[in-house]
Amino acid sequence: MKNIPKVKRAVFPVAGFGTRFLPATKSQPKEMLPIVDKPVIHYLVEEAVASGIEEIIIITGRGKRSIEDYFDTSFELEHNLVQKEKHELLEAVMEIPKLAKFIYARQPVPLGDGHAILQVYEFLKGEPFAVMFGDDLVKSEVPALRQLLDVYEQTGQSVIGLTEVPDSDLSQYGVVGVKEQEKSVVEIGEFVEKPKSKSEAPSNFGVIGKYVVTPDVLESLYEQSKNSVEDEIRLADGFRSALSEGGRLFGKIIDGKRFDTGSKIGFMKATVDYALERSEFSDEFRKYLAEIIKG
Repeated sequence: MKNIPKVKRAVFPVAGFGTRFLPATKSQPKEMLPIVDKPVIHYLVEEAVASGIEEIIIITGRGKRSIEDYFDTSFELEHNLVQKEKHELLEAVMEIPKLAKFIYARQPVPLGDGHAILQVYEFLKGEPFAVMFGDDLVKSEVPALRQLLDVYEQTGQSVIGLTEVPDSDLSQYGVVGVKEQEKSVVEIGEFVEKPKSKSEAPSNFGVIGKYVVTPDVLESLYEQSKNSVEDEIRLADGFRSALSEGGRLFGKIIDGKRFDTGSKIGFMKATVDYALERSEFSDEFRKYLAEIIKG
């Protein structure tokens, strides 16, 4: 196989309103809601960097300025921490802007995730890139995005993150049809967005918010945008179009413990799980949880 271009950039489309977490998200992006003491998006950036990503492109919208501020330097805060000799906190704060190179763009109107990605079309065209949405945290030995990148580097094709979904939840996911499968890697033959019933779902493999996107898919989105004025442009449509034109698309069943932090119950589960990993208070927290369960 010819040399496969390295994926250096990850796009984070975070311009949504976060309505499932209202009223908290009325004045705060849902991606900035903290899991213990770090916002969800911080964990995702760490995952991207651990996977080999060098540049983080964040597509924001109205009311999302705090994301930019978070990954920027805060001289006033750092000066305050120096004066109070809070050196550990100072180090943690100063490391945030150093995680990667950050680039920002804005989506002026909410016309879908594909439309958000097209805000940086000129910047991305001709190169493969990753896409990460702000709802899926995965605890795993190998970072979830790295798992997708491994498949991309073997195939040279776009790769979608997958998870096995119970029948009762299929209507909440995009679901893929399997052309071929070898262990946790599948070649995708079709893509059904939120099937209404089990009979409409081609499998139990649901799509989660992690992707590797090749240039042909981006070009498909761009062509759709020429004929679309008010309709939403979805990344899934780009994958479908690529398939219809004879392209190949792969999926990777993610190995790890996934949390859907876009739902309240998923967010609460993630908070408990990550808190129990923190040595400074895990014993006390575990004891407290045991007391609650005991009643």
